[in-house]
Amino acid sequence: MASSSSSFHSIPPTFWKYGVFLSFRGVDVRNSFGETIRPSLLKAIEVSQIAVVVFSENYANSSWCLQELEHIMKCKDERGQIVIPVFYHIDPSEVRNQKRKYGEAFAKYEAEKKNVKSWRQALSDAGNLSGFKVEGPETVFIKEIVSTISERLRVPISSDDEDLVGIKDRLQALKSMLAIDSQGVLMVGIWGLGGGGKTTLAYAVYDEISSKFDGCCFLKNVREESIKHGLEELQKEILSRVLKQKKGGITRRCKNADKELRRKKVLLVLDDVDHADQLKALAGSHDWFDEGSRVIITTRDQHVLNIQQVNGIYNNSLLNDEEAIKLFSKHALRCGNRIEDYDILSNKVVSYARGLPLALKVMGSFLCDKDKSEWLSALARLKDIPEEDIMGKLKISYNGLQPSEKELFLDIACFFRGRMCEYIRWEILEACGLHPKIGVKTLIEKALITVSKEGWFDMHDLIQEMGHYIVRGNNPQNPEEHSRVWRWEDVEKICATPTKARTENHSIEAINLGYDTPNLPHVVANMKKLRWFSCNNFPVTSLSRNFQPTKLCYLGLRASSLKQLWEGDDTVLPNLKVLDLSRSENLISTPNFQGLPFLERIILQECHALTHIHPSISDHKTLIYVNMVYCTSLETFPPISGMKSLETLERDSELLGFSPS
Repeated sequence: MASSSSSFHSIPPTFWKYGVFLSFRGVDVRNSFGETIRPSLLKAIEVSQIAVVVFSENYANSSWCLQELEHIMKCKDERGQIVIPVFYHIDPSEVRNQKRKYGEAFAKYEAEKKNVKSWRQALSDAGNLSGFKVEGPETVFIKEIVSTISERLRVPISSDDEDLVGIKDRLQALKSMLAIDSQGVLMVGIWGLGGGGKTTLAYAVYDEISSKFDGCCFLKNVREESIKHGLEELQKEILSRVLKQKKGGITRRCKNADKELRRKKVLLVLDDVDHADQLKALAGSHDWFDEGSRVIITTRDQHVLNIQQVNGIYNNSLLNDEEAIKLFSKHALRCGNRIEDYDILSNKVVSYARGLPLALKVMGSFLCDKDKSEWLSALARLKDIPEEDIMGKLKISYNGLQPSEKELFLDIACFFRGRMCEYIRWEILEACGLHPKIGVKTLIEKALITVSKEGWFDMHDLIQEMGHYIVRGNNPQNPEEHSRVWRWEDVEKICATPTKARTENHSIEAINLGYDTPNLPHVVANMKKLRWFSCNNFPVTSLSRNFQPTKLCYLGLRASSLKQLWEGDDTVLPNLKVLDLSRSENLISTPNFQGLPFLERIILQECHALTHIHPSISDHKTLIYVNMVYCTSLETFPPISGMKSLETLERDSELLGFSPS
């Protein structure tokens, strides 16, 4: 293409007419990477926010492509255009150093006495950029590339957005502390009360500035996720997002996290940090990062920021009265009520919330469809709750739920926050009779939970703490009297409880653990109300005969030591709907399905020792889904003609669909 157009510098650098410009050598990659580009589109380089350059074997054979690349790199330097190189079945060093086919092409250009110095420089600069090396199935890389582009094209949140009351000045102050255009590495903390909007502010600044960085990661709920999965797993998550690689391929690189992060200009947000060890493992020191990198930390504990020696701490103030009225009115009066009619009542609520955004949103949503008398009644109820007791404020919305909605909320608060709303999650909740598709909608409307665009369950810290508070009830120190158990220390305490005390109390309905404790199998057998039991790495080779919780709907023993599910052949679980024994590598046989009359889903994925499927499965009337992928020792499967409800049988990585006969 021609060199710079005369209008180049007349276009404001912040104006982008197009999202992406694709530069490629068509004859090399037309099979699946793009289509031919009309000459009329070449000038669009200057007004494209991102340029994707696909370096193929013969890319350098085209002087057109090289002129195009030269102009792209100029736009990068002068206009801040984002350049993403894709090395299509070639090594980046061939581009960077003009080797092999690239060297042959330049030998020809030099023989023709063409001015190739600028082309060499453009290739060298582009070859040093972080991008993608395409090897193997192209569809996988295409998805990753598209995902990266989508992330870099994210539209910044407007500080005037009505959902972000009071954000404008706070966002500007935080951006000033971050000094985005300056060199060096900066770490900035956002400190304040839980429920005060720290995460919202961090999201707003992340969305606005993330396009200026080579790699970005917003790591949510560090406090909770570090307990559930460990800091090493969170390191993998950060490296995976920043380096744009799958977690499975970066395990060894975690030991050198500082060196890996130093390769890029990084934007890292660590949300809800509560211990210095978390920062030590995830953000080390300023030396971990390349020039221009920024680390943002949200926390309720200023001490961890001082230990980390952050460059600045933003004290996240609560809303003033004007902002609080605006936020509360947005949620409480959206149903058509006039603010003038509720002025005095609104001021009472705002005064009680004391500027806490989450409390304003929750109470506003609760009062939205209520008349004045109901507002007065709700405000009167507030008087019975100590002002300092935030849990009591938030519980008002919970108290307005139907019984099944309450159970659904508590399950999400205790077990599913930060988890994908995958089909199995829905199946677990559905199996327990909680009608999640309707219930989740109600919980969202009541501002008790959110579901992200990516499909993650979430809720604010204080809302989750309220759920835990409700589960603990009047016996916070006696976990055997709680309805749900999810903490390892609580299970240990239950196991240490004398047998007589355990058998006399049957409060526990659900257990969800990431790993086992040795005495757990013996304790669980006596839990008569248990409807949901999930535990990874379950330590026994089989469950005892007396394990027959008649209300059990979901049983998940992933990566267990089981050889068979239970002793004998006469155990009956009349309400079990989902059985997940995936990755139980010692499992030899399935149970007798006659004892599982209402089973709907069974997952046996990666049970490598499995050789025997009980023949009773052939006549099972309610099984809908069977997963036996990577059951490498399994050679035969019983006839399925009698499985009237079977819709899907997964085996050997192939999906076979079956319709009822």
